[in-house]
Amino acid sequence: MLDFVVYLLYRAGSAIASALPLRLLFAVGQILGSCAWLVSAKYRRLAERNVAIAFGDEKPPRELRRLVRRHFQRLGANLLCSVKLTRMPPEKILQRVKVENIESMDSRFRAGIPVVLVLSHLGIWELFAQLMPKFVGYVRNASVYQRLGNRFIDAHVRRTRSRTGLELFDRKDGFQPVIDLLRSGGGVGVLSDQHAGDHGLWTPFFGRLASTSPLPALLAKRTRAALIAAGVYTTGPARWRVVFTERFDQTGASVAELTSSINQVIEQQIRRAPEDWFWVHNRWKTPQPNFLLPRYKRGVYLPPGVSAHNLKPFRILVRSSNWLGDAVMSAPAVRAIKNGRPDAQVTIVAPTKIAPMWKLVSEVDAIIPISSRSLLRSVRSIRRRAHFDAAILFPNSLRVALESWLSGIPRTVGYRGNWRRWLLNQTVPETRKPGAPEHHSLRFLRIARECGAETSNAQPATSNQLLAIGNQPVRIGLCPGAEYGPAKRWLRERFAEVAAKISTQSSAQWVLFGTKNDAALGDQIAATIDDHCVNRIGQTTLDELIDELRECRLLLTNDTGTMHLAALLSVPVVAIFGSTEPRLTAPLGNGHIILRHHVECSPCFLRQCPIDFRCMKAVSTQEVVDAVLSILANKV
Repeated sequence: MLDFVVYLLYRAGSAIASALPLRLLFAVGQILGSCAWLVSAKYRRLAERNVAIAFGDEKPPRELRRLVRRHFQRLGANLLCSVKLTRMPPEKILQRVKVENIESMDSRFRAGIPVVLVLSHLGIWELFAQLMPKFVGYVRNASVYQRLGNRFIDAHVRRTRSRTGLELFDRKDGFQPVIDLLRSGGGVGVLSDQHAGDHGLWTPFFGRLASTSPLPALLAKRTRAALIAAGVYTTGPARWRVVFTERFDQTGASVAELTSSINQVIEQQIRRAPEDWFWVHNRWKTPQPNFLLPRYKRGVYLPPGVSAHNLKPFRILVRSSNWLGDAVMSAPAVRAIKNGRPDAQVTIVAPTKIAPMWKLVSEVDAIIPISSRSLLRSVRSIRRRAHFDAAILFPNSLRVALESWLSGIPRTVGYRGNWRRWLLNQTVPETRKPGAPEHHSLRFLRIARECGAETSNAQPATSNQLLAIGNQPVRIGLCPGAEYGPAKRWLRERFAEVAAKISTQSSAQWVLFGTKNDAALGDQIAATIDDHCVNRIGQTTLDELIDELRECRLLLTNDTGTMHLAALLSVPVVAIFGSTEPRLTAPLGNGHIILRHHVECSPCFLRQCPIDFRCMKAVSTQEVVDAVLSILANKV
């Protein structure tokens, strides 16, 4: 019933518009367009975003805003005039419309060559339905269209378009009738400048990847039709010009090459009269859920001379975990995200204390260090950067979701927990399959996979090389602490015994690492090892820790963030586990040795052992010595 009421209002408005002179309609349409520009914030912002994508590196912001305002005025004028023009006979329309280069299409038809006419939402695009039969009515003329939501209005529009003899083919009915028409020597018009969704080819449009319909190219390839484009330009009040291009398809070109050429032709048309194009359509829409592109059937095509560096970036903000170890374990996911599309620009947001770690991951383009104390200061740091297209949240916290939401990022992806579901517009499902514990890195990779990344071949990001050491003593890192709590720390005296035994069998120099909270522990171990030790506990920044770890042949450690950092640097690790689970947090990569004796109460994940610390006591000094010596034997 509501559809019919809307239809009646539509017909009443059309009747009034048809009774008015065209110049008056044009003026009224400009006024209505200005009103729409003022009150429709949603479409004004969309148009401003689209115009910035197309011309942001060519025109100043003030000129872009003027262009958007002129576009609303032009759109209102042309839409209102189209109501009257579609009811006028072709002879009267041609008193207001000048047609140029129709010979380009006419000559093909007379030579028996079918034509796929590439159309775009320029000016009054409905004019083609009224004028094509007038000029080339000696062959069958058709248009491919998408049915309108209101069935009454849809039926009326189809009657209006077909009254001059134009045939209409609904996309949902398949394309065999269209192919048959073309093979009979006719012509088909296809609107080709809209977002094509999951079935499109991703190819540049104004330098930014856009999902583009391959339909015109497919039709041309199947029927050997000529590709010709046409556009309508507004030349003055109630005055228009229709311009046909020459044939632009190349012999032997692929569907991808032709589709890319279509985008280039339409871009050239828009540049001639940018205010005439339909900027309130979301041409560069971010698809959901797969805004990363490896899974798309038609994939990505870059024309010759265009590389990934030439594309306007798709900016992805990745919110890092707050803990060093978790951040390192998320590096394979960041690599998969970066490789998910050639225009991806990955910016990491991380707490200041761990931000330097992300310099080690080559796939990261920029880093935003933020304060862990002030939410608003973090938001300001993010908003000062360029507009982001999507945010991927690794931490599962409400505060992290608020950072993205307050920063105005249109697509936010993450797990739904901690009362933050309403702040996300794409949630990642938790795994429900029973089985063995899942490594934390796989949890991060699942987020990347839900965005469309290819993760089956994801590898740890261990691209850094050890520094040349020459004839210097072998440096072995030792990290005896653990920030989480004493339940993760192997016995102090056993660390000292291991270091002493190794020092008697090699020229090893031990370098102690840790935080200021481990200072007393470090002093006790350093006193036992004496001359074979350099105590750096509590004395290094993260940048300095990275540099010094690079000089180590291996690291002996508990389950710590330093353990994961060493693995990221390709430094072999001997890691002692007790209260935690190696299947969840083992260091990534090869060449590491995990020492752990499973007891009935492990893993407990407690900060302090409530009983006799049996899991850690079960790890003997000698097996740790053997593990260290086995790695040294392979490295020296």
